Amino acid sequence: MARRGFRRRLRGDELNDRPDYALVGVVRIPELQQSPGRAIGKRVVFAVVALFATAIIVYLDRDGYRDVQENPLSFLDAMYYSAVTLSTTGYGDITPFSPSARLINLLIITPLRVLFLIVLIGTTLEVLTERSRQALKIQRWRNSVRNHTVVIGYGTKGRTAVDAMIGDGVKAAEIVVVDADPDVLEAAAAEGLVTVRGDATKSDVLRLAGVAHASSIVVAANRDDTAVLATLTARELNPRAKIVASIRESENTHLMRQSGANSVVVSSETAGRLLGIATMTPSVVEVIEDLLTPDAGYAIAEREVEPTESGGSPAHTRDIVLGVVRNGVLHRVDDSEVEQIEVGDRLLYVRKGGAE
Repeated sequence: MARRGFRRRLRGDELNDRPDYALVGVVRIPELQQSPGRAIGKRVVFAVVALFATAIIVYLDRDGYRDVQENPLSFLDAMYYSAVTLSTTGYGDITPFSPSARLINLLIITPLRVLFLIVLIGTTLEVLTERSRQALKIQRWRNSVRNHTVVIGYGTKGRTAVDAMIGDGVKAAEIVVVDADPDVLEAAAAEGLVTVRGDATKSDVLRLAGVAHASSIVVAANRDDTAVLATLTARELNPRAKIVASIRESENTHLMRQSGANSVVVSSETAGRLLGIATMTPSVVEVIEDLLTPDAGYAIAEREVEPTESGGSPAHTRDIVLGVVRNGVLHRVDDSEVEQIEVGDRLLYVRKGGAE
């Protein structure tokens, strides 16, 4: 019975089948924000331009208008008429009576009146326009998102993982954050990340995040059981993606690997080891932190073996090599299987932070 429910969860596709406009608020595409003062200023300028344009049109055709006192129309009268007309007040003390004036009113001043009213009620219309714009952006994003990174959970581990990826040159637009906490997603959106709100253990949420087309998936959930289920669901949707997961307890490592994780980081044990090392040799901890921070100092990176290095020892390259990846398997630098490196191998080495 439980297995049947799990299959339903894996095959559930409710969110993914929704139209794009129904996903506004679930998916959020980052965009450049402008200050409220700037937005209001633009509206005021537009309203003033529309008012003056209408006044000039009326004044140029002033012979086609008359007021109740039969006085010639001045520019002030034209401004007054434009203001009461655009605001739809319409006192009727100045009216167009010639056919040409009425035609101009119909073809020019009436559209200006509509635009002027849009400015006045722009707050409500802007909300509707924003939803339409977001729906269009979501549609374009869903059609084009490929080879991106999905980060499940944007707590301390998730934020740190994103910072590390961006520090290594990954663009913020290529990272999608999945979390159920709106406040957390607000912080992610402020960093320029695409966000998807929902439970990452459900297949429809992960489909919406583009997991099926992702190149890598980072599972940084706060609970190990959540991490296991999210990993299993993600692997079901994408058999080829690289899945890196974090758990609290080492006893759950085999569950994560059985669920499909390529790499598992035990956060509690890693932190414990660093604490233990720091009691004896705190400088070692500083070096490790330096290696894990790509922006400055030194960092651990990976590169392909160059043709001129083929056949040589990994210890004799221009870099400090820590390991060799051959056929997807990591070998330590002193492993006899990689005494001679080959073209197609990848080297884990130490480079200067910030270097390409």
